[in-house]
Parts: sequence; structure tokens; C-alpha cells
Amino acid sequence: MIALELAEWAHGLEPTDDDLRLARRALIDTVAVSVAARGDPLLEIARPLGAAGRLGVAAHVLDYDDLHLPSTSHISAVCVPAAVASGGDARSYLAAAGVMARLGRRLGWRHYAAGWHATCTAGAPAAAVAAGIAGGLDAEGLARAMALAVPAAGGNHRAFGTHAKALQVGFAVDAGVRAAKLAAAGATADPGAFDAWLELVGASGDAADGGDDDTAVPGGLAIKLHPCCYALQRPIAAVRAALVGGETIAPDAIAAIGVCAPVATLRPLIHDRPRSGLEGKFSLGYGVAATLLDGSPGLGSFTDAAVARPEAQALLSRLEVREAAGSGDLLAGTVEVELRTRTGAVLSAAVKVPPGAPGRPPTEAELADKIGDCAGGQADAVAGLTWDVAASRGPALVDAGR
Repeated sequence: MIALELAEWAHGLEPTDDDLRLARRALIDTVAVSVAARGDPLLEIARPLGAAGRLGVAAHVLDYDDLHLPSTSHISAVCVPAAVASGGDARSYLAAAGVMARLGRRLGWRHYAAGWHATCTAGAPAAAVAAGIAGGLDAEGLARAMALAVPAAGGNHRAFGTHAKALQVGFAVDAGVRAAKLAAAGATADPGAFDAWLELVGASGDAADGGDDDTAVPGGLAIKLHPCCYALQRPIAAVRAALVGGETIAPDAIAAIGVCAPVATLRPLIHDRPRSGLEGKFSLGYGVAATLLDGSPGLGSFTDAAVARPEAQALLSRLEVREAAGSGDLLAGTVEVELRTRTGAVLSAAVKVPPGAPGRPPTEAELADKIGDCAGGQADAVAGLTWDVAASRGPALVDAGR
């Protein structure tokens, strides 16, 4: 039975030093982007959610949180809030993150390409594991909690570019924490329902198999260096590489912009003519325009006002997109960018692995820059955060200062 198999793995997890380092980086990165989101109006709207769900919304609303590429899911936006709000520690997080990674791998790219938001489908059961481990559930209790989380395990791509995307992550976090509490209180559930659900959503393969990677989170986590959909990280990197020295270029000097990208990269970029900062995070054209205008797109690049800039909107009309052959996950193939200037010059670059990916991990300086951009005067406190301190503060991590 898959639920019990995963529950036994999670209950028996003994993290290695490398696992614990990943957990601490995930904690700091997630809290940093949550602090950056404190002024977002969605957090006030999300007050009807529980503490864990609100923290999940804060972690995800800026789309600056980490990503597990093999499962195309935002693991830490679910598992950090669930663990912290339940008084858990690094092991609680890693057990949940490991379950979410393994579930996501089983769901696969086909699940994501069909329109599911894997962060939510794999996230609700994972959140149940985080809260269950923190609450002392045994393997059987964890399996029941995962089954109890199944009714809330859902979400789809049409939410992208709206409040619903971050809210459905919050729903998944709250549902998992609630399921663990119900299991601890004695609620019954058939773990076989979990297996039946996996079949319904098209899962395949061995849920507990991490392949040749025996770490807690097989495949590692990609850290975003720009606050937008992960599918935009390569186009942004390619534009920056095409501009010698990373310098900006006058928008009027650009006559045409060509982008060739695999279908997997284009799949979540659903807004051709973005009208808001949220839509801009899922727009290939705006991601390119923001890079041309701002150099290295940051939090200020994805506001409503930034997207509405006349020069940004003008650049959108000069974009031509060509779909590359092949399929696969978000890092399938290569993204190629070609910039043609009005003087006839051609600037081009191709990127396969963007900065921040597991195969090209962020430098300490890049991480420090991100924390500083997100947390401002609180950057040192966030950088020094431990799991014990985070668990003791719980929902205050997002509610304080608002």
C-alpha cells in the first residue's frame, strides 16, 4: 500500500548532514520570501485561513520560493509552513519534503502538463506528514493523515496569475495540518483511498523510489533568483547572457526579439499580454522585457505599475516565439534568445541550466543578495534563523509587522 510505504519511510527518516543543510537553506529562503510578502494585500484577504495556510500563501504569493524540478512542485512553500506552524523541526520538514518529492515524481510531468498544480496535489498529503511527524504520529497514523488529506489535494493552472494560485497552496497546507490533527484525535480513514486517488490523477511508478538519489529530497531544490515562474528563469538568464556585461539596452534600440523554447518551458507561461504584476510572473514576453529594462528582474519588476510601463508593453509586440521540438520537464532542452537591434546587430545566447538550479547552485553572494532584497533590515535575522526559533514564532513569521 503506497500510503503506508511512504509513511514508513517518513517515520524512519534519519537525516544526513547534507539533508540538514538543505533543510536550513529551505527555511531561510522560504522565510525571506514570506517577509517580502508581508505588505501584499492577499495576506489580509487570506485571514480566514489557518496560521499554516496563511504562511503558505505568504511563501508562495511572490512566486519567489524554491522548486523541486523532477516533480514541478514548490516543496518548501508547503512543507516549511506545515512544519513551522506545527512546532516541527528540520526532520519534520525533510520527511514531508521527501514524501512530496516522491509523490511528485510518481505524478510526473504528464500530471503537470494536463493542467494540475502539483504543488497542491502532492502538497496536501505532504503537509499532513510534516504536521504528523511534529505531532508524534506513528507510521499508521501518518498513512491515515495522508488519506484524510486527499479530498483537498487539488489545484490547476488556470489559477496562475491570480490570487487563487497562492491561495490554493494555502488550502493544501491547511488541509494537511488539519488532517494530521484529525488522525491524532482518532479519525479513521482507509489508506487505500490514497492509492485510489493516485490512480485517478494518473500517477505511475514507485512512490517511495528516489531513483539513484538516496537523499531525503531526491533531485534537490532549485532556488529562484528572480521572483517569477520558474519557467522564466532560463529566458531571463539567456537575455542577460546576450547582453554583454549584463548591461541594460534602450528599449527603442530593439527591433525584434526571438525566443526558441521547449513546450515544457512555455506550458505555464499563459499570459501573452499581462495586465498585472501577477500575470507578468507568467508571461514570457514580460519576463524578457523586464530583463531588458531592469537588468536583473527583482521584486520591483513585478508590480502592476512595472508591467504597465509603456516601454515594457511596446517590447511585447516585438516578441516572436518558436516552439522547440521535444518534451519533458521544465529544464528539458535549451532556451535560445536572439535580440535584433535597429542597427542590424544580433545579440544571442542559449541557456540549458539557469543559475540557482541544483546543477548550478546559487553562490553565497547570490543568496545573500536575495535575502537582502526580500528582508531588507531584517536580512541578518533571517539569515541566522534556526528551526527551533522558527517553530517558537510560528505564524508570527508572517503576521508580525503587518
